[in-house]
Amino acid sequence: MPAARAVLIDRHPLLRRGLAHVLRARLDVDVVLEAERAESVLGKLSSLGPDLVVTGVSLPGMSGLEFLKGALTLCPELRVLFLSHHDGDLYAERVVRAGARGYVGKRAGTAQVVQAVRTVLSGRVFLSEGVKDRILFGASGARRAAESPLAVLSDRELEVFEMTGRGVTTREAAGHLHLSVKTVESYRARIKAKLGFENGTTLMRHAVMWVEGEDEGTWPRGEAAPEQRRVSEERARCGAGLLPPPATRDRRGPARPRPLVAA
Repeated sequence: MPAARAVLIDRHPLLRRGLAHVLRARLDVDVVLEAERAESVLGKLSSLGPDLVVTGVSLPGMSGLEFLKGALTLCPELRVLFLSHHDGDLYAERVVRAGARGYVGKRAGTAQVVQAVRTVLSGRVFLSEGVKDRILFGASGARRAAESPLAVLSDRELEVFEMTGRGVTTREAAGHLHLSVKTVESYRARIKAKLGFENGTTLMRHAVMWVEGEDEGTWPRGEAAPEQRRVSEERARCGAGLLPPPATRDRRGPARPRPLVAA
């Protein structure tokens, strides 16, 4: 029986390499492609013919959820397993409803990841018991909002919220999501209304804190430590266009031009 073919997508090279090693050694899976960006994989799916794609939710550029929807349009039978640092079910329920075959937190042990891959390759769905019960039996809107205020956001609004927290400008977000700038601004206005934020600064601050994982990937329940607050505020100003991206600045001084040649 030929080895299963897999594609790995994650922003962290070390995680991709480690996962590729585990899949080859423990499951005899042939990893045919490792990628950082999901959009670079979409156009290659037909030629690669993978049996499985393992991807994260939060990726540079196209999100894992957006990739899932596009991939299943191209390859309806493709099995997609999410390996995400978001351990809660805020994303788990969304990706499974969109057609993913499984969801595992990145803090899961190797044995659980192997079990998840084996389960998905066998044609079944892998979920933790808590997430499985929630999806099968549902939960009221009030209960979901109590567990995470972000649960009231639509898939697209959640993507825009996360991009905001990563310092992505409105114009950049519009390009990533293939939307107009006005549409992205409309999504941000809806987010502010749903979450009760008075202005864009409050939205930016909470989005940055959430992305940085003040409460291990969930809604922030307290103020950031001084250094974390400084970084959060700096990233918020970058997203608002008040500062250039951190990569172009020297932390010890004012802004400086981006070097043309690597040092």
